[in-house]
Amino acid sequence: MRRNVLPITVALLSFSLSSPANAAPVTAAQAQAILAGCAAHSSGRNQSHAIVVVDPGGHLVAALRMDGNGFGIMEFARAKAEAAAAWGFATGQMEEAVRGTPGFANAPRVVTVAGGMPVFSADGTERIGAVGVSGEAPADDAACAEAGIRAAGLRATRAR
Repeated sequence: MRRNVLPITVALLSFSLSSPANAAPVTAAQAQAILAGCAAHSSGRNQSHAIVVVDPGGHLVAALRMDGNGFGIMEFARAKAEAAAAWGFATGQMEEAVRGTPGFANAPRVVTVAGGMPVFSADGTERIGAVGVSGEAPADDAACAEAGIRAAGLRATRAR
C-alpha cells in the first residue's frame, strides 16, 4: 500500500511547485490594460480580434470582441487563454510539445494554434494569468497577445 502513496504524493508536489499559488492573480485593471493594448495593436493593422484574459486558474477576468469577428472566434480565444493558463506556456509551443510528448495531444486544455500566452508579473517572476487572442492568422494573434501584455507593463515570458 505504501507504493501507491508515493506516486500520488509526488504528483501533487509537482503540481504545487508549478502552480502560481502565491502570486496575486491578474487584476481587473491589468486585464483592461491588456485588452486596450491588444485593441490598439489590432486597430493599427486594420485587424479584428477577440481577446480573453483569465487568471491562473483559467477563470475569466475580462474579454473583448472587436467588430468584425465571426461565430466561434470568442470561444477559440477563451480556449487559447485557458490552455496557456493551464500549462504555463504559449499555445504556439504546444504543437512542438505534442510532437515530442506522446499522449499530450489528448490532455485537457491543449490548443496547438498560436495566440494563447501566459501572463507574468512585470518582473517576470510570477505567472499571474493568461491571454488568448483569435480572429486573424495565428502569428498575428500571437503578436497581438504579446503587444497587449507588453502594453500593460507585464511580461509574456518568465524572467530567467
